[in-house]
Amino acid sequence: MTWPATARYGLEAAPGGLGLVQDLLNTVAAGAHRDLDLLADLGDAQRWADGAAAGWTAVTGQPVPRVVLDADGLEELRAFRGDLHEVTAGGQREEAGPPALVLHCTAASLQLGEDGAVRLEPRGAGWRRLASLVLVAAFEAQLADTRRRLKTCRNPCCRVAFYDRSRNNSGVWHDVRTCGNAANLRAYRARQRAREC
Repeated sequence: MTWPATARYGLEAAPGGLGLVQDLLNTVAAGAHRDLDLLADLGDAQRWADGAAAGWTAVTGQPVPRVVLDADGLEELRAFRGDLHEVTAGGQREEAGPPALVLHCTAASLQLGEDGAVRLEPRGAGWRRLASLVLVAAFEAQLADTRRRLKTCRNPCCRVAFYDRSRNNSGVWHDVRTCGNAANLRAYRARQRAREC
């Protein structure tokens, strides 16, 4: 499965529905070349939403959700993405703060399937439907203990979201060659300057 926003950064997507969360985060203009913000205008945002909904269907096997964005909803979706980015980046910080306030609420229902499995069914319309899909995916990843592996690049000039596949979950760069090497070189030079003083 190729997620439209994540693929443009040459990254392997997070597993399952968590790929949708990663893809929403990767709609920002990020990386060394500052690719286009896919939520900059309504047309681009709708194209992304259509592709993301199809991707969600491919990984979950559920019917394609209809997501129709409007101008007001696009503003809300951008705010949701910003808050999601903030909590994703914040999860990588060492300091523990007080319990977080609720930033966003969406609707979902619990459904019992013929197979006996209980599923969360996203609800809502427009941007709220998309936010519900994202939060359900994040919740399921949290239960599977994979949510903590979704990170944003530590390079302050880069906001690319990546799925950390390292054995000990210690990755901090979306791409060591582009972001990690530059940061490590800066740190090395700073240490050298400090020794010279």
